[in-house]
Amino acid sequence: MPVVTHIRPTLGRLAALLAVALFVVLAGTAARGQALTNVTFGTNWVAEAEHGGFYQAVADGTYKRYGLDVTIRQGGPNINNRILLPTGRIDFFMSANSLQTFDAVANGIPTVAVAAMFQKDPQVLIAHPDVTRFEQLKTRTLFISKEAMAGYYQWLKADYGFTDAQVKPYTFNAQPFIVDKNSAMQGYVTSEPFAIEQVAKFKPTVFLLADKGFSAYSTLIETRRDLVTQKPDLVQRFVDASIEGWTNYIYGDNAKANALIMKDNPEMSAARIAYSVAKMKEYGIVDSGDTLKGGVGAMSDARMQSFYETMQRAGVVKPGLDIKRGYTLQFVNKGVGIDLRPRNSGASK
Repeated sequence: MPVVTHIRPTLGRLAALLAVALFVVLAGTAARGQALTNVTFGTNWVAEAEHGGFYQAVADGTYKRYGLDVTIRQGGPNINNRILLPTGRIDFFMSANSLQTFDAVANGIPTVAVAAMFQKDPQVLIAHPDVTRFEQLKTRTLFISKEAMAGYYQWLKADYGFTDAQVKPYTFNAQPFIVDKNSAMQGYVTSEPFAIEQVAKFKPTVFLLADKGFSAYSTLIETRRDLVTQKPDLVQRFVDASIEGWTNYIYGDNAKANALIMKDNPEMSAARIAYSVAKMKEYGIVDSGDTLKGGVGAMSDARMQSFYETMQRAGVVKPGLDIKRGYTLQFVNKGVGIDLRPRNSGASK
């Protein structure tokens, strides 16, 4: 009888353990079999390091961990993904900077910026090595594109006294600048200086406009207003996964993401990507200011309002816009990804 008493509890515990194990197996099978939500994200240019965090979240499985099957649709010189967002052809779009947010409000486009992956716009003016001060650029010929003339160049005129007379059209070819030693040109801190060094064999002087007062956010995630109101969980998951992707891309192993970038854009080189990542870290493009506490992607009402007032003063945007219709802080400033940042990251104010 004592033997029977001893055996029955053991069998009971065994049955319980088997039941738990069966539940875990079934739950795991169900989770693995659960369909991911298909999401299409459109960029505004061909694949490059400046899109790296999104590719990182694809490459390392972060999007899938958040229940998302994300397809990245490249932009390019003849592809305008932005017009596909309001029509529902894509779910999220990589907006160039805050000016597009204001433009959406002005034109009644039902899109909303939900995160700013770049705290600083990478836009720069690039000069020859003899130029050491920003003010010297007012005496130089400037190669500026038509799009830039309608945007940040109006701010340069209003705040720094630059003139239309000194401008020549920029055709996205650095050769005229290289030849004319009394000139400067537009570019991205992550791109054109590298190309100039490779071709012209000199290191140009670079002025980041963000450090001179051009306080636009850049590489914003835009979505439709109906997704924000009807599927906020989907928006939150995409934003959070993208934040983790960018944090890991800047500070972690980004080899798989870079391989995807070069697959999508065969003209991209590993050396160019490495240069771009280094410059994003050096200048605090992704991780600086409000991101130190709020996490990558951070935005603030004060920053948006200040930039709007700056662009209104420059005549770029109209007065009286309800700019809060163009963005929301609902999905950012939550410290997502901060635990992924190394202690010696070098992130700066």
